[in-house]
Amino acid sequence: MTRQTVLLGMSGGVDSSVAASLLVRQGYDVHGVTLQVWEHEDDQVAASKRWEERGCCKIGIAKFVAQRLNIPYEVVDRREAFQQGVIDDFVAGYASGTTPNPCVRCNERVKLRSLYALALERGMDYVATGHYARVQQAEGRWSLHRALDQRKDQSYFLYRLNAAWLPRLMFPVGHMQKREVWQEAESLGLPVEELKESQEICFVSHGDYRTFIEQERPAVKQPGSFVGVGGEVLGQHEGIAFYTPGQRRGLGIAVGQRLYVQKVVPESSQVVLCTEDQLVQRDCHVADLSLLDHVISQQAIEAKVKVRYATPPSTATLVPSDNGTVHVRFHQPQRALSPGQSAVFYDDDRVLGGGIIQGS
Repeated sequence: MTRQTVLLGMSGGVDSSVAASLLVRQGYDVHGVTLQVWEHEDDQVAASKRWEERGCCKIGIAKFVAQRLNIPYEVVDRREAFQQGVIDDFVAGYASGTTPNPCVRCNERVKLRSLYALALERGMDYVATGHYARVQQAEGRWSLHRALDQRKDQSYFLYRLNAAWLPRLMFPVGHMQKREVWQEAESLGLPVEELKESQEICFVSHGDYRTFIEQERPAVKQPGSFVGVGGEVLGQHEGIAFYTPGQRRGLGIAVGQRLYVQKVVPESSQVVLCTEDQLVQRDCHVADLSLLDHVISQQAIEAKVKVRYATPPSTATLVPSDNGTVHVRFHQPQRALSPGQSAVFYDDDRVLGGGIIQGS
């Protein structure tokens, strides 16, 4: 009997390494692929660093796991696609006063898209990654769901995937708790004491994102005015690219009370500052929609909405507009909604879709 084939994206991290082990144990013919999206690291350079200090995709450890499991493995260069689809988008977003999420764009435009295309090209049955999410089928309908370990759930980053891909996608660790994944990693012989999980953006993990943006596009350093909510000038800033809603640190403004960035106004190069109680709002518009359930575009519904990865979902009413956007009215006020970030819609643990938060 011919075994079903799986093309597995291997970042060299714990989760994709454990996914490889699980798939092999389940009897699949697994082929490992690392998509090289950022800096090139040859063996000599990589050997001089601890694994968690290397680039986004840790090729050395991915090779180690592939050899340990006796599966074929290769590195596929996707740096050009990553530059165009993720880094350029990231820099352009900040330069225009928004706060993009590069992990959302990377999964949409580079990682899952590249893996799916490679699997089709090679006639392979499935694509798998180490994401914490689940794919389910009920009554002939495929859907994307949150992971069982909701503290590690990564469905927020996956809402823009093509619904047609779902029948061929596998997320082997999505049904596991993180502690179980670590236990499996130890049985693989991985150096778990070194495999710290980075919370940084992969391509700026060795520095501040503001420095990265300025290096990529020096013209973003264009001074403008800090203003209060009433329009009064409070001081000068270094450039709108360096400020995001909710930010308090690094403002350099002393007015006798704590001030926060309320919003960025790119048209006038102003950064509006406010007190903490003025950060909250009940409404936002969401555009650039990517829907896994088109009921959202057909009628008003109630759903849970996540407006950033690290915050829990909040109940809201979604009302579709004639112009292809969705008006989101939260039942409880939300703090520091950021244009450019993703709002992801859920029905319990099922992902309905989402889009990009728009400025006021």
